[in-house]
Amino acid sequence: MNALNDGPLGPNAMDLDAAALAVARRAQSGATIWCAAPELPRLAAEMAEVLSSAKTAGNRPISTLVIDGPLLDCLRARVSAGDVLVVSARANDPAVVGLRQRAAAWGLLTIWIAPGERPAAGAADYVLCLDEKMDSSCGSPLAAVSQALALGLADYLKHPELVDTEQPECNEEVCITCSDEGRLGEVVALYPDGQAQIRTPVGLETVDTSLIDDAHPGDLVLVHAGSVLSRVEEESL
Repeated sequence: MNALNDGPLGPNAMDLDAAALAVARRAQSGATIWCAAPELPRLAAEMAEVLSSAKTAGNRPISTLVIDGPLLDCLRARVSAGDVLVVSARANDPAVVGLRQRAAAWGLLTIWIAPGERPAAGAADYVLCLDEKMDSSCGSPLAAVSQALALGLADYLKHPELVDTEQPECNEEVCITCSDEGRLGEVVALYPDGQAQIRTPVGLETVDTSLIDDAHPGDLVLVHAGSVLSRVEEESL
């Protein structure tokens, strides 16, 4: 499924294919696809419309919604673990830099469509990087990428045998998913007894905060075995 081999992605078509499969797996499980383009709101709306044209293996419509306000605030209030975020933005867009950390804590799959300079390694789960400049036209190469992503998504959803939505259970003392280093989470609320409510990819958890001092709601932390291990420094430009 190399829809953009000769288009604006060129040699990055393999990234597109991998992203389409990852989105298909989440969409088949009922995820919502959130679309954002901080500089080009019209493009976000078009991405949502294009991606919603795909259907799951059971012919169920895919839910797509547009983020039309501050990314962090809107996503924090509305997304669920397992959802997908597709964002079109420059590599140095302050509205997007650091979002990967929050998205990981909330259990989101992230796809960053970036014109020009490539975002830093690890900026998103999948980066689709273009050589083209940002364009206010919905006929731009950026729009072509969302079209190709939708085609790849639809193609995979026609083949449910390729879309394995089962996740391995975590029964080991040392979890192969979170490891001893912990899982990323976001502090939601603090309790007087030293406990805190933490949002992680598995949902809301109540954990002990005695290993750190002066935690605050909104802090990014590492959680393991019922305790907050440490704070996580937020990414910045």
